[in-house]
Amino acid sequence: MGLASLPGSAGGSAGLGLGLGQAYEACRQETAQWAKTFYLGTLLMPQAKRRAIWAIYVWCRRTDELMDSPEAQQRPVRELSERLDAWEGRTRRLFEGHVSDDLDRVMVDTLERYPQPLQPYLDMIEGQRMDLLQHRYASFSELELYCYRVAGTVGLMTQEVMGVDPAYTTAPWSERPDTSEAAVALGIANQLTNILRDVGEDRGRGRIYLPLDDLKRFNYSEAELLAGTLNDNWRALMAFQLERARYWFARSEAGVRWLAPDARWPVWTSLRLYRGILDVIEQLNYDVFNHRAYVPRLGKLLELPFSYVISQTR
Repeated sequence: MGLASLPGSAGGSAGLGLGLGQAYEACRQETAQWAKTFYLGTLLMPQAKRRAIWAIYVWCRRTDELMDSPEAQQRPVRELSERLDAWEGRTRRLFEGHVSDDLDRVMVDTLERYPQPLQPYLDMIEGQRMDLLQHRYASFSELELYCYRVAGTVGLMTQEVMGVDPAYTTAPWSERPDTSEAAVALGIANQLTNILRDVGEDRGRGRIYLPLDDLKRFNYSEAELLAGTLNDNWRALMAFQLERARYWFARSEAGVRWLAPDARWPVWTSLRLYRGILDVIEQLNYDVFNHRAYVPRLGKLLELPFSYVISQTR
């Protein structure tokens, strides 16, 4: 049984029934089940780093499930808001070392090994609050804030785990490079990719994440999107969105070279595999209403050596 499926694991108390090693193993299973592309990248890291990334991923998943699990979607807004308030309080206590269940235990252990600020975690919770009431985004600037909160924050959560190459920090005159901007850019790029991949799924929940001013620009209506209409306007709109996502991936690349050597290959692999979803969307002729875009397993395995070479040369 994965930890996130334990009773009360999304905000209640699942208890302290597992040892620390078992709790980390449960986080690994959750990550492998729900984030296959991301998980593959983590396997290229040293054990201590991959376990920390699994713990952070499961915290993020718990936060997301407060809003997006099938059970949560049946609950009134007021109750969901109260859940988020309770989760924020619990997260603040977590950073003070208070443990309620096995999931908290692995997070406290991770924070002790890789100290990091609380703010990105609070920002992610704010992103979930946006999903409570905001189902449309008038402009990309609005969407960018949402993407930062629900995904750019993950880059900030994990950058201390990734670490910085000692070659840039050991000299007396050296200053630690700031990888925050690139980390946030990669999170935003990943979230934009999620949005483009999941347009069909999101419309079933009455949500449109594509900026409304972009729909207007390409003469494609909300009604057409909700109906899953495929036409030239839709394809032009999607081509524009894909180029925007690629721009954010390009922004993120600049920071990978600063990372510790044992983190560069995993990050390049995850970046290139996730960006590959955009290529698949193109191959589907932008039909994300009837097909789910994903990189097949063989494609993932073939990408590994290419990403390794890039990690050694850039």
